[in-house]
Amino acid sequence: MPASLSPRLAAIVNALPLQPHSRVLEVGCGPGAAARAVAARLTTGHILAIDRSARAIAQAEAGAAPEIASGRMSVCQVAAEDFVLHDGEEPFDIVFAVRVGAPDGRHPQAGQRVLPRIAVATRADARLFVDGGDPLREIPIPRS
Repeated sequence: MPASLSPRLAAIVNALPLQPHSRVLEVGCGPGAAARAVAARLTTGHILAIDRSARAIAQAEAGAAPEIASGRMSVCQVAAEDFVLHDGEEPFDIVFAVRVGAPDGRHPQAGQRVLPRIAVATRADARLFVDGGDPLREIPIPRS
């Protein structure tokens, strides 16, 4: 784990069911500390870190130059309710969000817009995790 990772974020990253080949989406990445820690565990996998804040994305990008250069990480400024896969982009295996009100249930109306976006961007057996468990809890991804 990178030294800059708080004990709480370290526990969250450690609890994710990561595989070296996992495709991971972090919703609401902030300055990117957790995304960098996930990228460090991937070999052929990839993490896409998204946030609606241009400032957060700039911080994440600046702090993750080696991970981005390696191809294990990318960042994108987009609101979760507007997120879509690009043409030809592979769906994700794991999605996680820390202190993001839409998927964790604190903002149910936003969640009604975000969860279908997550469903479309993930594999059928993908898993969604949010903080608030010990240290994570799994949220079912709605499939139509």
